[in-house]
Amino acid sequence: MNNILVTKEVTKRFGEHTALNKVSLEIPENSIYGLLGPNGAGKTTLIRIINQITFPDRGTLFFDGEPLNSHHIAQIGYLPEERGLYKSMKVGEQALYLAQLKGLSKSEAKKRLKFWFERLEIEGWWHKKVQELSKGMAQKIQFIVTVLHRPKLLIFDEPFSGFDPINANIIKEEILKLKENGTSIIFSTHRMESVEELCEYIALLHNSEKVLDGKLSDIKKEYKNNIFDVCLDVEDGDSLLKELEGKFKLRSSTYRPEEGQLEFTVELPFADSKEMLVHLSNRANIVRFIETIPSANDIFIETVQSKEVHE
Repeated sequence: MNNILVTKEVTKRFGEHTALNKVSLEIPENSIYGLLGPNGAGKTTLIRIINQITFPDRGTLFFDGEPLNSHHIAQIGYLPEERGLYKSMKVGEQALYLAQLKGLSKSEAKKRLKFWFERLEIEGWWHKKVQELSKGMAQKIQFIVTVLHRPKLLIFDEPFSGFDPINANIIKEEILKLKENGTSIIFSTHRMESVEELCEYIALLHNSEKVLDGKLSDIKKEYKNNIFDVCLDVEDGDSLLKELEGKFKLRSSTYRPEEGQLEFTVELPFADSKEMLVHLSNRANIVRFIETIPSANDIFIETVQSKEVHE
């Protein structure tokens, strides 16, 4: 698989503060890549370097196989967390102006803006001033301006900030469509549920360093803790529970006699799960037997806390 962006040992300091320390990433083409980390981890600095707003002290970056250069700016779209629209300008006038700054002709910009305004059902906003819009409405305009020139790489920094759930879902669907059409996306957010829904790859920065990266599904497998969630329909849950406690390592359990249900979590190597399944199938009706996979949020917290303990 080809990479749209590669960073090699990128380092950036501001006075005595190290914002990035030898950060190396490989971001595959046509993927949604989650750039994660606590506040102050270095995410915004890296994004600013990719956009050539600032430059690294050391290290190199490659865009689509070439050393990152000023001409690549036209192939990158950036939606920053802090939005910047001119409040006194009319929406259509401003969108047209910003589109031409991206290199589009006026006629092509109008054509593409018409498509997006209709797609997001905001045709009636064209003659409104930005100051008349809610934060979420203004976000839609920023989103359109960011994607309008059809860049190879899109960088979204907290793209759902300010959106209600309905509009957040609309933008999420548009991001997925952009990816399906071949766009590569860097997605920076603190919303781990969005990472679960959108990202195939992630990198986690902490205290200016990369502490984790790779395919999210592979990382989840690495962080598995051999915990199984079990629910049984039973006639005598008390005696079965005592028996299980003698044979297996139960972490928690709940027995509801009135419902005839026994629920418990158990820690055991995956190889031993077959033994438990056979044992349980002879004693009860198995309603649920699921290996629990850590969420992106679990992995984020565990990794950051582990690093802080060892620093």
